[in-house]
Amino acid sequence: MIYIDNIYAQEVMDSRGNPTVKATVMLSDGTKESAIVPSGASTGKREALELRDKDDRFMGKGVLKAIENVNTTIADELIGMSPFNQAQVDATMKDIDGTSNYSNLGANAVLGVSMAVSRAAASSLKIPLYRYLGGANAMTMPVPMLNIINGGEHANNNVDFQEYMIVPAGFENFADGLRASAEVYHNLKTIINDMGESTAVGDEGGFAPNLKSNEEPIQVIMEAIKKAGYKAGEQICIALDVAASEIVDEDGLYVLKSENRKLTSKELVAYYLDLVNKYPIVSIEDGLSEDDWDGWKIMTEELSDKIQLVGDDLFVTNASILNEGIQKGIANSILIKPNQIGSVSETMLTVRLAQRNNYNCVMSHRSGESEDSFIADFAVALNCGQIKTGSTARSDRIAKYNRLMDISDEIAYSEYLGLSLFQK
Repeated sequence: MIYIDNIYAQEVMDSRGNPTVKATVMLSDGTKESAIVPSGASTGKREALELRDKDDRFMGKGVLKAIENVNTTIADELIGMSPFNQAQVDATMKDIDGTSNYSNLGANAVLGVSMAVSRAAASSLKIPLYRYLGGANAMTMPVPMLNIINGGEHANNNVDFQEYMIVPAGFENFADGLRASAEVYHNLKTIINDMGESTAVGDEGGFAPNLKSNEEPIQVIMEAIKKAGYKAGEQICIALDVAASEIVDEDGLYVLKSENRKLTSKELVAYYLDLVNKYPIVSIEDGLSEDDWDGWKIMTEELSDKIQLVGDDLFVTNASILNEGIQKGIANSILIKPNQIGSVSETMLTVRLAQRNNYNCVMSHRSGESEDSFIADFAVALNCGQIKTGSTARSDRIAKYNRLMDISDEIAYSEYLGLSLFQK
C-alpha cells in the first residue's frame, strides 16, 4: 500500500513579496509534490485564519509558526496515511486543530498540505490533477473573469469599486475567449496611456488610472472592447467586484468617495440597477457588505433575475454560511477560494452544496498569488464553469491561464458554457 512517507514545509514568497507556505508531500513510492498557498488583501472577517508570526520578520507577516505546525503536528499525524483518501486526510487535520477556523494550526498550514496531498496522489496514479479530483465528469472549461481595471483596496487611485472585469462569454471555447481578452487588455492600455494616465499594473495585473467616477472605468472598458473589434454584450461582457465591505461606514452607509456620496443599501442597489440597464454587466460580486443581509435580500429581489450576484466576503466559501444564504434567498452565486475555508475537501463540499441549489460557482485566486496553478485544475475538476484569476499580465496570473490552455487541449469533449451561465 502506498502511504504518506514525509511532509514538510518552507517559507517562500508570493506575488506581493510577502512570505507564504509551500508544503511538500512525499509518498512511499517516491512521488514528491508541493503546493503554495495564496493570500488575500481584501478578506472577509469570517475567513479561516491565516497564521502569521507577528514578529520583526517581514513586518510581522512571516509564516514560520505555520511551517512548524506542518513539520511537527501535521506531519506526525498524517505520515503513514493513504494519500488517496483526501477526505480522511483533511478531516484529520481539522480534528487536530480543534477550532472552527483553524486558529491553532493556521489555514495556510492546513491548505498547503491538503493541496500537496491531492497533487501527490494524482501524480502517483499518473493522471492529471483535474482528472483525479473530478473523475471522468471533469469536462467544463471555465469562462474567465479578467480584472483589467483596479480600484478600492487593490489600487492607490480614486475609484471606489475594487475590480472591473471583462468576461469573454460569447465565444465557442476557452482559447478564443482568452485571446479576445488579451486583445481588449492591450487596447485598454493604449487608451489609458492616451489619457495621460499611468499604465503600471496592480497586484492582479489590472490598470489603476485615476478616473472621475465609478462609472467611467466601465465606459473606458467599453471603448477598449470596441477598439479591439468585439461586440460588448454579445462577445465580451462586464463584471464588477465592489468589495462593499471596504466602503461601508459605521452607520451602515456606503461611501463613494470618488463621487462624494453616501448611499443606503437600497440607494446603492438602485445605483447598480442603473448601471446594469446601461451596460452589458452580467455579474456583481460583493455588491453590499458581508454584514448587510437585509440589503442583500433587497439586492437579490431587484437584480437576481437580471445578473449574477456573487457572495465572496458574504459566504467565505463556507458551506454553513452558504446554506444560511440559500435558506434566506440571498445572492445566486458564490466565489470559491480554498484558503477561505482551509482544505480541498471542505471546498468541494461547498461547491456541491451551491450546485445542488442552482448557485453559480466562480473559482478564484487571491491578490497574493504564486506560480502554483492548482485552482485551474480545481475549477475544471468541480465543473465550476467560471474562474477569476486576474488579467492577461503577470506570470502568477498567466500560470493559471496557461494551465487551462493545456487542460483544454487534453479534454476531447470539453464544454465552454459562455453566455448560458448568465441567462436568467
